[in-house]
Amino acid sequence: MPNRLASATSPYLLQHADNPVDWWEWGPEAFEEARRRGVPVLLSVGYAACHWCHVMAHESFEDETTAAYLDDHFVSIKVDREERPDVDAIYMQATVAMTGHGGWPMTVVLDHDANPWFAGTYFPDTPRHGQASFRQVLEALTQAWRERPDGVRQQAAQLREHLQAPAVLPSSPIGPDDLDAAVATLGAEFDPVAGGFGGAPKFPPSMVLEFLLRHGSEDALRMVDHTLDNMIRGGIHDQLGGGFARYSVDGGWVVPHFEKMLYDNALLMRVCADRRTAPAMWAGEQTAEFLLRELRTAEGGFASALDADSEGEEGRFYAWTPAQLVEALGEVDGVWAAELFSVTPEGTFENGASVLQLRRDADDEDRWLDVRARLMEARSARVRPGRDDKVVAAWNGLAISGLVRLGLWLEEPAYVDAATAAAELLLDVHLVDGRLRRVSRDGAVGAPAGVLEDHGCVASGWLDLFEATGDVRWLRAATDLVDTALERFAAGDGGFHDTADDAEALVARPRDASDNASPSGLSSLVHALVTAAAITGEPRYRQTADDALASVHDLATRAPRFAGWSLAAAVALRDGPAEVAIVGPPGARRESLAHKARHHPTAVVVVSDAARDDVPLLVGRHPVDGKPAAYVCHHHVCAAPVTEPHDLVLP
Repeated sequence: MPNRLASATSPYLLQHADNPVDWWEWGPEAFEEARRRGVPVLLSVGYAACHWCHVMAHESFEDETTAAYLDDHFVSIKVDREERPDVDAIYMQATVAMTGHGGWPMTVVLDHDANPWFAGTYFPDTPRHGQASFRQVLEALTQAWRERPDGVRQQAAQLREHLQAPAVLPSSPIGPDDLDAAVATLGAEFDPVAGGFGGAPKFPPSMVLEFLLRHGSEDALRMVDHTLDNMIRGGIHDQLGGGFARYSVDGGWVVPHFEKMLYDNALLMRVCADRRTAPAMWAGEQTAEFLLRELRTAEGGFASALDADSEGEEGRFYAWTPAQLVEALGEVDGVWAAELFSVTPEGTFENGASVLQLRRDADDEDRWLDVRARLMEARSARVRPGRDDKVVAAWNGLAISGLVRLGLWLEEPAYVDAATAAAELLLDVHLVDGRLRRVSRDGAVGAPAGVLEDHGCVASGWLDLFEATGDVRWLRAATDLVDTALERFAAGDGGFHDTADDAEALVARPRDASDNASPSGLSSLVHALVTAAAITGEPRYRQTADDALASVHDLATRAPRFAGWSLAAAVALRDGPAEVAIVGPPGARRESLAHKARHHPTAVVVVSDAARDDVPLLVGRHPVDGKPAAYVCHHHVCAAPVTEPHDLVLP
């Protein structure tokens, strides 16, 4: 019989709607019930594409005996971390404080005031490698709640104090020397063999790569190209269908954790569009095609993720044996493909299967394209991984930016059209009474309020779309969103909170300026502020961006791997950024001017048929002798216009 989650909008919560556990959604009613019964709250946090969340669900939450124990001794709450990043952030901070590490599924036990007093991640159904089983943990927690209430209260009070401790943020501008030092620090952490930073598991460092390519030094670009080349050729990149998996379980990008996340692919698509080498452009185009083919929703948005599992096995959809290649391609082409894709009898994955890699270019491109198409057709007959089809505002903002930048560079209008459709969905569905909501599904908006990340990423996406189309409504919508963020999220010390001042009050108000798998709220907003300042000339946007970056100086210089997006914004501010107004009749000359201007990754480029009073950067900008003219400006002070692409020089 379905539980309370049957009416949820989250695909993750719906995955648990048939559990025997009497789950509650996050809300005051669950805590009131726990208080009435005198039992603690068990909070379980995960997301729909999470492999180990599925494992724990199958082992424990689908087990009648475990479910009965939970129902008797706890009030159990399920939270989708992607819908409620605020709840996830608070209790992940507690989990890391208690255990030294974090991850999902996350299991936290709370008192009646939502204070945590126990936390962990995945718990097995039976004791393994010295780790207690989930049932043993539950019994110990029940005993502590009943027999040692003073200890529980003390632990909860200590954790609450830790979570509510005010952040002390020394403020200092990020200068050119700091940017150079960040490159040097990253160089010391760089893997010279496989690219990327650190060891296994290895995550796509998309925001760091964006900083490095903007920095532009020889060492920085070497790290970018070596990392991209190894990722593109490795198993983390889907050699048949395009797109990148969430991370590699090894240090060489060979075996991925197979789930595909929208935010990873949107960010990597942008890096590829900004780098523009032949391998990067190929991978960027393949990633865009993956987004349009497999993540696009009927409403024009982009779904959050594809699962790692199909038919109960991780990677089953993507892995191949030599025999399967022969079956799909015939003996001759099957053997050729096995050698090309590094598919061996021993396998690189599990059960003798291999993840496809492309460690060298095919010696016959026509044959390669034919084999790839036939393998895609054969793979399409397999059971597909599940899709988390909720639309997350922030990640769709990232996808809009990536598609626009790639579409403009490749002169592919389909990508800009797809970005426009996603932007329309965010504007029409996610913006409710002037306030941004975080998620929608099947065209219906969800209840969770937009967090700072949503405001920054969506505003940046709309601004990029304005640059591409000249449609001023995207500029107006973006600046309205930025203004809301400045009013509702500012912390008063140059930094920002991740939730609005009128959002649901939690145990603490989350605030984290470090990038994780996607940009932090602060860094995403700074990017929007930089672009908005360049287009509008509004001085408070630039000043706020400067102040926000100064508040993360310590993080950016001490741990640049976790501040790549802030550092990328700092490079843009160092560069001005260049504000380029291109005005004149459409045609080859105007397109050539725009194309050259857009070659600079931090330039803000606005194109128009004529001067416009509704766009400050275009006020008073006119064609020259009837020819399209490019005005290169800094802080809206422009050099003399040029009409020839070879005369257009950006600093």
